[in-house]
Amino acid sequence: MPRAGLTPALVAEEAARLSDEEGFRSLSLAAVAQRLGVATPSLYKHVDGLAGLRREVALLGANGLGEWVQRAAVGRSGPDALRAVADAYRRYAHTHPGRYTALQQLPGLAGAEPGLTTDPVPVLAAVLRGFGIPEDQMVHAIRTLRSTLHGFVDLETHGGFGLPEDVDRTYALLLEGFIRALGQWPGAEGAADMRRSRG
Repeated sequence: MPRAGLTPALVAEEAARLSDEEGFRSLSLAAVAQRLGVATPSLYKHVDGLAGLRREVALLGANGLGEWVQRAAVGRSGPDALRAVADAYRRYAHTHPGRYTALQQLPGLAGAEPGLTTDPVPVLAAVLRGFGIPEDQMVHAIRTLRSTLHGFVDLETHGGFGLPEDVDRTYALLLEGFIRALGQWPGAEGAADMRRSRG
């Protein structure tokens, strides 16, 4: 029997749950329809095909990640903020692997995107401003931070760390190295002094 009260939001949420449970590659209209108890063609009333469904999952991923890093950053600044945000980033990727993958595969999402309510990028920018990163260097700094966090998480979630040493310790060392690098960022006046004073 078809599920009553189906909405675009419900379809997107079910698609996101499926992606988290079975992997983003498993996402299909047929799989979502089966989970919702409806015929596949009926989903076209609520989503713009598979591409639209993938985009909705990516939006949920972006908003979810944005909310997690935003909460982590509240009341913190400098190295403390970066550590908290980085930990939240990693936890989100582990908790919602399908949504996280969707977000990485659809990188064209930007602040003006309809449905993007909590963009994680401005949170990262705010954290980096605490290190004195100048605005004309901000895009480069954000890209560097995202590459650092995503590279580690991607290797970790795909079994890239096979040796027995503690992966949490490795992550902590990675963050400390990045914090030190920010203290030497070109044009970041006073960043090194701030790093020393805040630890």
